[in-house]
Amino acid sequence: MKPINVGLLGIGTVGGGTWTVLTRNQEEITRRAGRPIQISVVADKNLALARNVTGGGCRLTDDAFSVVCDPNVDIVVELIGGYGVARELVMKAIENGKHVVTANKALLAVHGNEIFAAAQEKGVMVAFEAAVAGGIPIIKALREGLTANRIEWIAGIINGTTNFILSEMRDKGLAFDTVLKEAQRLGYAEADPTFDIEGVDAAHKLTIMSAIAFGIPMQFDKAHIEGISKLEAEDIKYAEQLGYRIKLLGITRRADHGIELRVHPTLIPARRLLANVEGAMNAVLVKGDAVGATLYYGKGAGAEPTASAVIADLVDVTRMHTADPEHRVPHLAFRPNAVADIPVLPMAEVQTSYYLRLRVVDKPGVLADITRILADQQISIDAMLQREPEEGEGETDIIILTHVCHEKAADAAIARIESLPVVKRKVIRLRLEELG
Repeated sequence: MKPINVGLLGIGTVGGGTWTVLTRNQEEITRRAGRPIQISVVADKNLALARNVTGGGCRLTDDAFSVVCDPNVDIVVELIGGYGVARELVMKAIENGKHVVTANKALLAVHGNEIFAAAQEKGVMVAFEAAVAGGIPIIKALREGLTANRIEWIAGIINGTTNFILSEMRDKGLAFDTVLKEAQRLGYAEADPTFDIEGVDAAHKLTIMSAIAFGIPMQFDKAHIEGISKLEAEDIKYAEQLGYRIKLLGITRRADHGIELRVHPTLIPARRLLANVEGAMNAVLVKGDAVGATLYYGKGAGAEPTASAVIADLVDVTRMHTADPEHRVPHLAFRPNAVADIPVLPMAEVQTSYYLRLRVVDKPGVLADITRILADQQISIDAMLQREPEEGEGETDIIILTHVCHEKAADAAIARIESLPVVKRKVIRLRLEELG
């Protein structure tokens, strides 16, 4: 049978992995797809690199736009990344009637609504399994495997860099800056790690999962994003003493009046499977009404794990290449005319539990003042820990775990607590999720 021709844009880490895995497993992939899948052209500015990876096994060009306009290319694989030229290339490929496979989570989170609308109108597919959690098939699970369920919430460790840093901080008691330098040395963190450590990368991925889970448009601009750069080693230690571990979680939840969409450091009970995901690994916990909680775990980045997802998409597109567009799985799991305009809740309306660390003067009556303020906001205390001050120190840390309350109530209580003369620094506030 005639092969399906793929135009590969970018042959860096993931592009090189895609070439390698597709070549190595060609026979197996053909048996599954029903016809050969071949990369017929590679576009990359670094032609020497492209030649070295492909060994001259296909046509090479430094002009990506010539690939998306090539009438002999059936599927375009976009592995360039970013919002700029990648968007132009994807839109031009769609305009020319080509299917698209992409690993570009940033592009989809910000421009996905426009891209999917254009693909729907043109009758082509945009596949993006590799955009979220690397080799873990979480998009397929949400779009197809869990389609009978009303998804209640998703909580995921979806950035390997931050998970590696937090694991090292906990295991070795080191400061954030020290571990970040080590992560950069080992290649887990970029030279500019901002997108990872400030939670932006996780928010891109969470935006995509939320849209599929709840049948809503991409709404990255509504996501609440906090990273780990300000996290202190003391809080990791205190959390451990209280039976919790701190992870950077992406959380999206169906609430009474909208959808929660938030990324932030989170305390999780140490007994939960998610709390024991260490190093650069990813894991996503999905709660459905029928199936209950399901966990998806694996490598969230890297050449071949991500290539695994790219090629799975290529197989899916090849299988459905000639199918009536109306009979394909919708891009966001729900039919385009059934996507709901459900609002994303502002953080003030989110309900969760809290970890509060207060640096206070060590004298009688302080705790009574603090608990009175919490009670005034209808915030009840679940657990408390007080550090014994060193002799002559005069100050101590009080750690409070609260029951579930509105964020706006926690904000009001913290503002009042910080105004007390006996409170010596800003209150450290982290959110806590039981994930039960």
